[in-house]
Amino acid sequence: MSEQPAPAPSPTDPVPTPSESPLPAGLAGALKRDSAGLVAAIVQQFDTHEVLMLGWMDDEALHRTMTSGRVTFYSRSRQEYWRKGDTSGHVQWVKSLAVDCDGDALLVRVDQVGAACHTGTRTCFDGRELGVVAGQGS
Repeated sequence: MSEQPAPAPSPTDPVPTPSESPLPAGLAGALKRDSAGLVAAIVQQFDTHEVLMLGWMDDEALHRTMTSGRVTFYSRSRQEYWRKGDTSGHVQWVKSLAVDCDGDALLVRVDQVGAACHTGTRTCFDGRELGVVAGQGS
């Protein structure tokens, strides 16, 4: 199935108002977008809770994700939509989607096929740990 890409927004385009958004009005009104109209989307493996990656979505990318069963992001560098796995085969099948309490981040729970990171690793965080002083907890 070939999807026709919607025109990508220009960085100078205004952030869509809830009435112009393809999203349900309550959701569109609850989102707090950055100046480019984007919301951070944290992607997590649904069964292991492993954090896989961070991507960016505008209203159209979120709408496509909610209605297609596959994750669509908006590329800030290429200024276009991209659906995870279309070129790599490393598909992200949507299992659930939530918006955080502030409306400025999304949690996309997926069933990841293959690597989530463009470097070929399972997650974008593999092998990238930082040295920290670990706190004590019960």
